[in-house]
Amino acid sequence: MTTKFCSRSYDYMNSLNAINIFVFILVGSSSVVLGQSLPSRSDTQNWNDVFFTVPLSKQADFVMQGTLRNGRNLSRPVDERLGFGFAFKFGKYLTVTPNYLAIGMQPFEGRKVFENRLSVPATVRVPAGHFVLSDRNLFERRFRHPGINTTRYRNRFQADHPIGPPKQKISLFVSDEVFYDWSFNAWVRNRAAVGVSKVVNKHFTLELYYLRQNDSHSVPGDLHVIGSTWRFK
Repeated sequence: MTTKFCSRSYDYMNSLNAINIFVFILVGSSSVVLGQSLPSRSDTQNWNDVFFTVPLSKQADFVMQGTLRNGRNLSRPVDERLGFGFAFKFGKYLTVTPNYLAIGMQPFEGRKVFENRLSVPATVRVPAGHFVLSDRNLFERRFRHPGINTTRYRNRFQADHPIGPPKQKISLFVSDEVFYDWSFNAWVRNRAAVGVSKVVNKHFTLELYYLRQNDSHSVPGDLHVIGSTWRFK
């Protein structure tokens, strides 16, 4: 009888141990799943671009660019860019600016992307009364690691209008840009912006703006952006 009792006690303890192990595994797995939740599709960011333009002739300029973007709700850098290109003027209204960008991105924790980008934007800029209207058509080839290489078309329309006394050289601008990506065969992104531009002197122009991005494919894709563009020449 004593032997049967000991055997039943031993079986009972084994059952308790098995239940405890199962509960421990279940709780631990749940913690891992919660800790690896999907990144948010939205973000608040700050974009800063600096351009240095060196005139080569009346029809051509050499342009250098540096970019820093802070994201993850402004907590850390998520995008760094360095590049250069040439701006060629054709007549009074057309400028073509082939350029190269080296890009490093960390859009969310655990994700890093490096990209070499070749772009050819062509911009038509014409006066229309008190407005200046510009339309930029841009084709870019993106060589990404990791990831697939892609080609995109971008079209941005912008309207500028001076505000305040003429001697202040301040303009209000609004713009909208759409993106077509051949890797998806779809229009994937829209950017709408509003801002002000101030010609500080003949060598320096500053732009401050708010931009709203909606993107159906990128993560994060829906952005609120406060940005600045610093142009030196």
